[in-house]
Amino acid sequence: MQSTVLFVLDGQLVRLGFSPGGYPHVTTTLLQYLRSLPGHRGVKEGCAEGDCGACTVVLAEPDGDGGLRYRAVDSCLFFLPMIHGKQVITVENLRDPSGNLHGVQQAMVDEFGSQCGFCTPGVVMSLFALHKTLSAPKREQVVDAIAGNLCRCTGYRSIIDAGLGAVGSGAGDQFHADAGRIHDLLLSIPRDGLMIETGGRRYSRPSTIEEALDARRREPDAVVLCGATDTALRVTKNHEEIPSIIDLSGIAALRAQRRTDAAFFFGAAVTIQEVMDTAEKGIPSLAGMLAVFGSRQIRNIATIGGNVGTASPIGDTLPVLVALGAEIELTGSHGVRRLPVEEMLTGYRRTACRSDELITGVSIPRIPSDITVRAYKVSRRADLDISTVSAAFRVRVDGDGTVDGAILAFGGMAEKVRRARSTEEFLQGRPWTRETVDKAMAGLSDEFRPLCDVRGSASFRAAVARNLLLKFWAETAGANGQRAVASAEGVHG
Repeated sequence: MQSTVLFVLDGQLVRLGFSPGGYPHVTTTLLQYLRSLPGHRGVKEGCAEGDCGACTVVLAEPDGDGGLRYRAVDSCLFFLPMIHGKQVITVENLRDPSGNLHGVQQAMVDEFGSQCGFCTPGVVMSLFALHKTLSAPKREQVVDAIAGNLCRCTGYRSIIDAGLGAVGSGAGDQFHADAGRIHDLLLSIPRDGLMIETGGRRYSRPSTIEEALDARRREPDAVVLCGATDTALRVTKNHEEIPSIIDLSGIAALRAQRRTDAAFFFGAAVTIQEVMDTAEKGIPSLAGMLAVFGSRQIRNIATIGGNVGTASPIGDTLPVLVALGAEIELTGSHGVRRLPVEEMLTGYRRTACRSDELITGVSIPRIPSDITVRAYKVSRRADLDISTVSAAFRVRVDGDGTVDGAILAFGGMAEKVRRARSTEEFLQGRPWTRETVDKAMAGLSDEFRPLCDVRGSASFRAAVARNLLLKFWAETAGANGQRAVASAEGVHG
């Protein structure tokens, strides 16, 4: 274990030590650290919760093929020790050595994409990351890239035009020319675990599952995180002092993905964006839900294991994982065990994970061609919003048109994600018709007692839940009662 964080900034290796009573602390965010430096104040704090994108920076890491992978992140959700082994790129780094603007910056100037300028650095960094990934992005890809960036001055047309028109901003920029040196510099950073103590706080980032389990045994009350998009808000918004953190993001084994003929497996530290990229090729119902999970900056930090571990009753992945029959892999001192997602969730933000266990993966079985799965999310905004009600439905209909198995999973309707089991039993063996669904909708109202809050009243949530079931039927059976399913799985509607 080492106590020094090493990363690349301004093209140079930085060694950052933490003194017991000094600054920074282990829960200092990357945003706060950059703002403390005289040459990196282009990054701004707007909301401090990942909503506005004014704090967007780009991180680069070796991609495993000799190159670098670039991703935009909200620096307000990134604890400082989490940058160990990464290159940090801010808007100040984009000019080339001759002082010329980067292609993305020049496009913003040419298209009049900035007025007040407060959010412009974050917008530029989001577009920069996009162009380092795609040399000629399409309009929908540009829109997705800036969905997490707020701009109330110019509107988005000029910004989208800048994203589409940026030239010389991918393979032809100074970062491409310097990529080999940065790649080797990053690989020179030891991948040993981190152990930092400062200001009465302890941060542990083990490099193996065994080290993580040892840390868990030593500090059973420590906060275990893998992504920090939820935990960071406890610091930035609630001003909590978290005494001890165990960060699983440095464990290479937890970033693995595997595909077999039977299932998809995602390590707990696989980011939501990486899960989404894989799901687009084989689990469209999950991919559709993740497309509205949050902005790309958030999806590049959040992980599937972290989302399951928070056990939020409005967690976007949970209803669809239940409908897909996913299992959670738990590793502890007594070995590995697997639980269905619905058994994993035991109450409000509570799971069946024991004090000596860690979530190490999620396994999602491949869905047979005669089963239909679709997922839905209802929220006040189309992008970057918390669910009011979410749902995922799974149904198998026999050749004679009768239901042979159904799963109806809802988020936002109870203290945890729950199945409507009585309604599922009612549907079994009945014809998949509008008449059956109308009766099921009536019974559905008796299964939940949702809360009233700022996102919706109990009666509104109940009505939404009923209507989502009707929507599912309409999309999978059609008004005439005949099945009209184009594929085994539907996407988010």
